[in-house]
This record gives sequence, structure tokens and C-alpha cells, in this order.
Amino acid sequence: MKDLSPPHPGYFTADDCDLAAFTALIERTLDAANVPLACDVQKNIPIYDMAALRRMLDDPAQRRALMAEWARGMMSGSGVLVLRGAYADTEVLDEARTVYEAIIAEEKCAGGGGADHFAAGTNDRLWNSLQKLCERAPDVFLRYFGNAPIAAVSEAWLGPNYQMTAQVNLVHPGGAAQSAHRDYHLGFQTAEQCALYPAHVHALSPVMTLQGAIAHCDMTVDSGPTKLLPFSQAYLPGYAAYRLPEFAALFEARCVQLPLAKGDALFFNPALFHAAGENRTTDVERFVNLLQVSSAFGRALENIDRQGMCARLYPVAQGDHGLGAQDLAAALAACAEGYPFPTNLDTDPPKGGLAPESQLAFFERALREGMTPDDFNAGLTVMAAKQRA
Repeated sequence: MKDLSPPHPGYFTADDCDLAAFTALIERTLDAANVPLACDVQKNIPIYDMAALRRMLDDPAQRRALMAEWARGMMSGSGVLVLRGAYADTEVLDEARTVYEAIIAEEKCAGGGGADHFAAGTNDRLWNSLQKLCERAPDVFLRYFGNAPIAAVSEAWLGPNYQMTAQVNLVHPGGAAQSAHRDYHLGFQTAEQCALYPAHVHALSPVMTLQGAIAHCDMTVDSGPTKLLPFSQAYLPGYAAYRLPEFAALFEARCVQLPLAKGDALFFNPALFHAAGENRTTDVERFVNLLQVSSAFGRALENIDRQGMCARLYPVAQGDHGLGAQDLAAALAACAEGYPFPTNLDTDPPKGGLAPESQLAFFERALREGMTPDDFNAGLTVMAAKQRA
């Protein structure tokens, strides 16, 4: 494919942004032949029916083929995909929503509560919904994050040992739209700060994280599902461009929205120009859990007490939870730290390999060996001490 991005200097500023080149990128059309496992393509967005594809995740070769298609699409395709029916059973979404709404109410009463940092108005944001759900209801957490499709798409983009974080966004009727933006890392920097990073870091930033959204309710276009600009992730100076008025106007003119059903999940390259839409309804509380998944090689968005989460989750994971092996593995990956670094190699040296045992590997070993919760917690404490010493 011909590279339509302009030749670039060592650094990017607003002066390097070319609206014509950007327009040429976003005017492409996704060829359905490039996404053969998708059941449909709507507005240049491939849709994958997980009821039909879920079985592929049980076969290593088919799983890798599906993951490779997802990764290609998010890198060089339209940059976005939908997993239809990511949750076959949506009851756990209702259970999690009940917990999340209770925490939102408590934080408001305490004088806190999060605001949406890309939108004005009265939207509610629950930061670190990952840890808060695990602490409040570990049994719900296990079933909620015990989701093999979400684990597979995260691994497809980031590789193994990714770090899950999540933030609830609750947009009330009349809730304002967000402004067009790109996401973490460089998307959370000012224009001046972005200009300090060399051009190759602008290319690196998108592959360090993955953006996702779990629909906790049916979302019509009027309720304001995410506005998306397919192919915009391919524009390398985009972190300098998205704040410019002419690029923002083009986004508003060309962006698309897809309705989502409860249990669907949307994933996209964090460099894709996007924005949550305005909730124009009078009766839909648009409830979405935003997933911000980070590469093991990067820094996650939020500080997570993964040791505390592991301690809460372990007894539930030992019990009769009814999850299959892949779904259980997905839940543990969302909870425990899968990467053994950084550590103190004087006190935590590699044993029998190139790296020390990770928190996730210890969790899995404890389940295999039938450790008691007390022994497991003691092991976590020893591990943390060796890493810090």
C-alpha cells in the first residue's frame, strides 16, 4: 500500500500537519476481503460475531489467525473493530453495574467523584473501576473479566502479560460530547509536551496501549456511542494535528458512530481520532466501562494495588466459579501483574530461567498446588518485599 503520510522531520509541530494528506488517508474504504473473519463491515468498521468465533479461541492456530487479523486491522486497516456479543451472558454486566453505581454514589456523597476529562457537563467517571470492583465484589470481578474474547484482542495488540485498567463513563441524558482526541500516552500530553518527543516516539506510542469499551446497555446513535474516524490512526503527525481547528472540524464532518448492543465491546488503536458522543436521549443512561490496556513494556495509566486484588480474588478463584480454563486465565490476567520487572535482582534473581517468577505465574502456581489463602498471601508479601529490597 502506498504510504500517504507526508515525509516527516525529526519532530512534529502544528506546522507539519497537512490537512490534504490527512483527508486522503481517511477517504479510503475498507475492503471486506481484508477482514475475512468479520461477519459484516459497517461504515468501514469490521464487526466480529463472537457467538460464531468463540470456538476459534480454543484452537491455538485458529486463535492466532483471528488475533493477527485484529492486529492488522487496528494497525493498517480502519483502526477499529467491534466484538458483537463479547459477553454471551450479560447478567454479570448488570451485577457489575450495580456495584459501580453504588461506588459512584458513595464517592459523590464523600465530595469526590470523577469528571470526564475530555467533556464538559455532568457525566460521571469512576476511575480505577478495575480495582474497585475486585475489592468490593471479587466474585463478580472474576466472572466479569473472565472473558476470553477481551483477553484475546488485548493480547493481539499488546502481546502477553498486558496490564488491564478500566474506568467507568456514565453519560446521563443530555450529557455533552467529548472533543476529538487521541489517547494515552501522547494523547494525554499538551501540544507543547508532544512536540518534545521525537517523531519515532509518535509512531511508538499507539502500540503501547489498547482502547476498549464494554457496553453495559443498548446504545442507539442518539445515546452517543463513540464517534470514530476510521483510518485516522495512520496519520503520523496526528498527536500534533487533532487539536487544530481544521482537523477537529473535519473530524466532526466525517466521523461515524455505530449502535452497540448490551454485551458488545469496541476496541481501537489509541491513535484513532475519536470522541464520546452527545447523549441526545431523555431516558438512556449510557453506561460504558472503558478499558485501557497497557503493554507489559510500558507504564499503565493508573496505579493498581494488584497485590491487594490478588488477595481478594484468590479464594474465589479456588472455588466453584464455573469458568473454563481460558476465561479463568483472562480473569487472572486482568488482576495479577504478568511481567516480573522492575525488580531487585539482588534479592529476586531469576531461578531456572531469564526472569523471576511474576505475580501472575505465582497465582497460577498457587492454584495448581492448592495453597491456602493464608499461604498465598504470605507468598505475595514475600514477593513484594524481594522486589523492593
